[in-house]
Amino acid sequence: MPLRSAFYSQRSLVLTLVALLGAGFLATSLLSYYASRASIRDNIVNTELPLTSDTVYSEIQKDLVRPILISSMMSRDTFMRDWVVNGEKDSDQMTRYLDEVMTHYGAYTAFFVSNSTHTYYHAKGVLKQVKIDEPRDAWYFRVRDMKDPYEINVDPDLANKDNMTFFINYKVYDYDNRFIGAAGVGLTVDAVIKLIDKYQQRYQRSVYFVDTFGRLVLTGAEGGPEGAQVGKSLNDLDSMKSLVSQLPKPHSGSYEYSAHGQGHFLNVRFIPELNWYLFVDKREDGALSEIRQSLYLNLLICLLVTLIVLALVNRLIRRYQEKIHAQATLDSLTELPNRRGFDLLAVQALHEAHREPKPLTALLLDLDHFKVLNDTYGHMAGDQVLIGFARDLQSCLRHSDIVCRWGGEEFIVLLKDTDGETGQKIAEKIRQHVEQHEYAYNGHTLNLTVSIGATTLQRDDTLHSLLSRADHAMYRAKQTGRNRTCVEMPHSTYA
Repeated sequence: MPLRSAFYSQRSLVLTLVALLGAGFLATSLLSYYASRASIRDNIVNTELPLTSDTVYSEIQKDLVRPILISSMMSRDTFMRDWVVNGEKDSDQMTRYLDEVMTHYGAYTAFFVSNSTHTYYHAKGVLKQVKIDEPRDAWYFRVRDMKDPYEINVDPDLANKDNMTFFINYKVYDYDNRFIGAAGVGLTVDAVIKLIDKYQQRYQRSVYFVDTFGRLVLTGAEGGPEGAQVGKSLNDLDSMKSLVSQLPKPHSGSYEYSAHGQGHFLNVRFIPELNWYLFVDKREDGALSEIRQSLYLNLLICLLVTLIVLALVNRLIRRYQEKIHAQATLDSLTELPNRRGFDLLAVQALHEAHREPKPLTALLLDLDHFKVLNDTYGHMAGDQVLIGFARDLQSCLRHSDIVCRWGGEEFIVLLKDTDGETGQKIAEKIRQHVEQHEYAYNGHTLNLTVSIGATTLQRDDTLHSLLSRADHAMYRAKQTGRNRTCVEMPHSTYA
């Protein structure tokens, strides 16, 4: 029971230590992870994505400022106004003028549409007549009827193989402030697309543009959300439906949504010059992958530290238990097994002797007149004699034999695989060795004798019955003059 109790106590201690270390390390790592995660999420939502949005918006504005100034200059140019007022007599003059604007300012395209003739003039010549019922000419009639002096529109450019182009459509008035047409220049969208791709690669985020109807109008090379291409409505994407419903209301804001089990951070900004929304989208997994790896590394380190601590604790406990076990089973003075230790060894020896079967002899030894020695020379002398006697006793025995200090000046020996006759010879050898040996203490020479009782194991013997006979034999040796060996067998005794 004590060993089992010690085992459960040790296991309980180890499990408690594992639980405390594991809980402590796990709590620390998770708190650090969630704090870092919250900080990163806050930084992405409130700083990174808005900053990217501002930068893209600034780049677009920078690219549009110059074309707007050029278009404004064209709308106020006296040549254009005079040429229109005078009846648009020579179209080559307008063509040369528009070509000069393109060449001098490096514009992608330059145009003028007359309100009186509906003629579309370009640097390459007269393109066509705009018609109110032609869908791709709707921009002109929208410009004619709008209140603002200009608009920025994205449309295919008829003069350049229908390439998508940012057009600055500026209203032109005569000297009496009457509308006479629309003029302006165009900027290729390729520059904006390159800008989008650059930011997507550099910052690992998606950049795309959405109109007020929720349709993708401009994306990078990889498309918009979930790979959607230009013309795709965000209403068709389950992850974006709730967001699209909010677009006409806020002109900017930060949002979060989930697509295919992956969280996304999104910044939306309205660009009034284009009447579009700029979307800057970043996946949560990419943003948090580094701190997630850090969490895994921390947990691995915590596991290793826990294992090392457990190994050290287990080693310490084992040493402590060995020390406790030794203290519990060994005599501290002679370092021989005590009664507790002897009981453990003797039970095993009897079991083996009964199982084989093999002979077993028990010797009970008692030092003669030991009290007189203590009274004469002191207990320190007695202790020295006991230590010396224990060594002499061990020197007369085999390693397989069991010897212990039974108590005081009494010792017990179990001689394995030894019959009664051989056991008696060994007892006499011990007795004679002790009788002839001299023990020194503080300049004094001390002589001892020992009385020994011997008996052999019988088939129906228990440890108690075996030792009881040995005790009787030793008592008889004491009674008959000491310094002798007496043997006792069941139902018969002899010296």
